[in-house]
Amino acid sequence: MGDLDLNPIAERLDRLIALIERAVPPARPPIDLDAADAFVWQAGSASLMPVPKVNRVEMALLKGVDRVRDILVDNTERFARGLPANNVLLWGARGMGKSSLVKAAHAEASRAAAKLPGGHALKLIEIHREDIDSLPELMTILKRADRRFILFCDDLSFDNDDTSYKSLKAALDGGVEGRPDNVVFYATSNRRHLLPRDMMENERSTAINPGEAVEEKVSLSDRFGLWLGFHKCSQEDYLAMVHGYAAHFGLDLPEADLDWQALEWATTRGARSGRVAWQFTLDLAGRLGVAIEG
Repeated sequence: MGDLDLNPIAERLDRLIALIERAVPPARPPIDLDAADAFVWQAGSASLMPVPKVNRVEMALLKGVDRVRDILVDNTERFARGLPANNVLLWGARGMGKSSLVKAAHAEASRAAAKLPGGHALKLIEIHREDIDSLPELMTILKRADRRFILFCDDLSFDNDDTSYKSLKAALDGGVEGRPDNVVFYATSNRRHLLPRDMMENERSTAINPGEAVEEKVSLSDRFGLWLGFHKCSQEDYLAMVHGYAAHFGLDLPEADLDWQALEWATTRGARSGRVAWQFTLDLAGRLGVAIEG
């Protein structure tokens, strides 16, 4: 009996091993939650990317939002101390500091929580709108951690034929297990109900029971225990924002000149808001040769 040629068998085994290795995903590296106070969720790799320096504005510089500021800070600090807290939807006029307020509230609550005996700093995790479908997977990862987390989605809204809002509804309620005690969800949006009006009207026109169809859409916003509304900026509030920025960054300009330049800037933009005030501040600082960070 001739010698058995094992080379073809070995080649097939090598191909089989290679197929198995490709089919089985590599083990996920452990997440270092001490790497930063803020992270960005990377849905593709199911990982958290540390953010060494968060782009945020000091709480004292946020003008014209005193009432909603106090409510959000109180909710955030209670959550950081391990007490019950609500999911929050910040909705309303563009450029009025909704996302800035979330980041500033996180900074204050995080500093306070870190001083508690045996406490850990509160972590902020941003999840992009297009990754909402992966929210249940992120929740599963976070509920095992010995930290407390604010999940933050900026400019959250849903378009026609977009069904990913159902993943958000399920994650906010938590299904059978309930939402993890160490997680709250903060979102900003220009829409109070997160869904376009024509989407709800289309559901009404094609449903057997129109009222129930609309209720399903509106019920997404009901998952947020706190609705904080941001309204259009008055001239008084706008100028207060400009004065606050100018004083903070040492922009030396007579008050009368500062006011008329700020108002002229707002007129050319066709709007008054915190964002417009900040953009004017950047322009003014550049003209005055003052370097600022933001």
